[in-house]
Amino acid sequence: MAERDEGNRAEHEEPLPPDADSAGRPYHPTWAQMSRARARHAVESDWVPAWLRPTGPENRLPVSASIVVVIALQIWLSGRYGLHPRWLLPLLEIALLVVLTAINPVRLSRETRIGRYLSMALAALITLDNVVSALVLDYGILTGKTSNDAIGLLSTGAAIYLTNIIVFGIWYWELDRGGPFNRAAGTDPHPDFLFPQMVSPEMGPEHWEPAYLDYLYTSFTNVMAFSPTDTMPLSRWAKSLMALQSAIALSTTALVLARAVNILK
Repeated sequence: MAERDEGNRAEHEEPLPPDADSAGRPYHPTWAQMSRARARHAVESDWVPAWLRPTGPENRLPVSASIVVVIALQIWLSGRYGLHPRWLLPLLEIALLVVLTAINPVRLSRETRIGRYLSMALAALITLDNVVSALVLDYGILTGKTSNDAIGLLSTGAAIYLTNIIVFGIWYWELDRGGPFNRAAGTDPHPDFLFPQMVSPEMGPEHWEPAYLDYLYTSFTNVMAFSPTDTMPLSRWAKSLMALQSAIALSTTALVLARAVNILK
């Protein structure tokens, strides 16, 4: 009986490739063959991808560095745009960043309710100021109240554009599957953003899971293409945020470039 089972199993198993071909050259498996082998190994060993299981705490330094860049852009941005007084908002953001860094200096290993609220408040302040800056700039261009300095206009538009990329990257990172702490705990198996490695795990490293730079790249491609590219939004809030981000980027880019070209003529 055992011999019969082994014979049936052998009939259904995919034969192993030879070590060399008929000419004696070493055999190199194709990408498709390696992908099938890894997928078969995952099924047979009950393998669970890293983004679905509990993992270690994420490094917060890339997020902190991005926030510092945003604060620098707000300080550099002309006083005619954004919320006033201009010194108050960067000061509040620096204070929030200091508190968040004190709670989790390097790794996000300590989850607190106050930390969650402060993170959301920091992202909300940056978003509000950038949206107001974009609206004031767009209104000034449409009503002819902007200066004839093409370089200054392009620089202002670039600052708003870059801030738009960073702050929405932070939003995606903060909200996907409940945030970085919930993702590390593996408590929510339903992603708000579908990354390519989730659909085809054989395309990425064995222990891949989304980190802040993945969300920042998603934000960057959204404003460049004005639509999702390789990462798809699944939840309604994700789709709404990506639509808002694209609208801000499109209106600012189109008006700033059109006005700058008109000035240079």
